[in-house]
Amino acid sequence: MTQKRALVVWGGMELHTPERGAHVVRQLLEEESFAVTVTSDYDALGAEDVGRNDLVVPVITDGTLPPEKMNNLIAAIRAGTGLAGYHMGLATTFRASVPFRYAASVYWVQHPGNIMTYKVDVTRPDHPIMAGIDSFEHTSEQYYLNYDPAVEVLATTTFSGAIHPWRANVVMPVVFTTNHDRGRVFYSSLGHTADELELPQIRTILKRGLLWAAR
Repeated sequence: MTQKRALVVWGGMELHTPERGAHVVRQLLEEESFAVTVTSDYDALGAEDVGRNDLVVPVITDGTLPPEKMNNLIAAIRAGTGLAGYHMGLATTFRASVPFRYAASVYWVQHPGNIMTYKVDVTRPDHPIMAGIDSFEHTSEQYYLNYDPAVEVLATTTFSGAIHPWRANVVMPVVFTTNHDRGRVFYSSLGHTADELELPQIRTILKRGLLWAAR
């Protein structure tokens, strides 16, 4: 069997501990015998041979990628390279790129109240990513997102309205899957810092999501 390959690229706000988070992703994938490349070079995502990877994971806040390199990345995803991310990864990565926004299927817009305790409700316990995971409380940023209606929502959170009353009772995805042509896409809004990725439920969701998205 051919060994699967993954590319993990980190950068952006140090608040999100992207380098440490990238190496958590590396560990999770290496546990499943992936060959993993970790780099802070954004251009790696747009290399001509990026499609040789079975999975790409940007652990990046904002950033830019030149249009010709973005074209390479999107072509690879459309041809079957998986795309996965957590928290800032996907939701804030390459904010200005319309093609990437379309592939990522999610865009961060706010986290009212900053760090707070909120509930994560598992809505698809039958899905292999969420199997055996019960709803749980989590203390972190509660992400308010704009997202593609085509996504398959696996877990949600409900905004209380305590901070922004005009958003009371809004139900927001926390974990979802979708596809971009032949490429599978996984996203979890959990994991503000690498420390959160060590929490059992969050680590399990992330690992399963990475494996689900990989070609």
